[in-house]
Amino acid sequence: MTDLDILLAKAKNFHGDLCAGIVLGTRMTMIGMRELGMNPMERNRDLIVYVEIDRCIADAIQAITGCSLGHRSLKYRPYGKFAATFINLKTDEAVRVSVIEKKRTEKTGHEAMKDAARILLESPESDLFRTKRVHVAIPDGDLPGMPKYHARCSRCNEMIVDDKEVTADSVVLCGNCANGSYYTEM
Repeated sequence: MTDLDILLAKAKNFHGDLCAGIVLGTRMTMIGMRELGMNPMERNRDLIVYVEIDRCIADAIQAITGCSLGHRSLKYRPYGKFAATFINLKTDEAVRVSVIEKKRTEKTGHEAMKDAARILLESPESDLFRTKRVHVAIPDGDLPGMPKYHARCSRCNEMIVDDKEVTADSVVLCGNCANGSYYTEM
């Protein structure tokens, strides 16, 4: 078995099936880690990954890297792009890997997904991905480890950690109270 086979199996197991997104996410992770001199077959505690989409690609990246929201090493940016930025905290190097969009199959439905996964596995890296060296200024409140900052919302009185409070006219608010919430109280 190749490293690609092993990593695909790991991502498939985490996600539940093998689809085009798992293939893309696996290949993206291998590229990003290779460019940073990291081995995707090993846990890399100095790795932070920013994912720009909440789809299958993110599951592959999480499964292979071990980065997660709970460890504060996986960061989600809701940009709706098939892209991720891999950062080596030890060296401060970062690389952004994005998918080059191309029409890949004429089939539809389940057959299209199987066909797409096969095509994505067989296509040369340069036909599928764009890789750029980038710089990411990670705020202290986004770094792994115990919370360094605490605040309390002056409206709802809930605790806010990791420098996520919103301050307006010297009033400290949580994101929900400052910007509106994704839920409504019953």
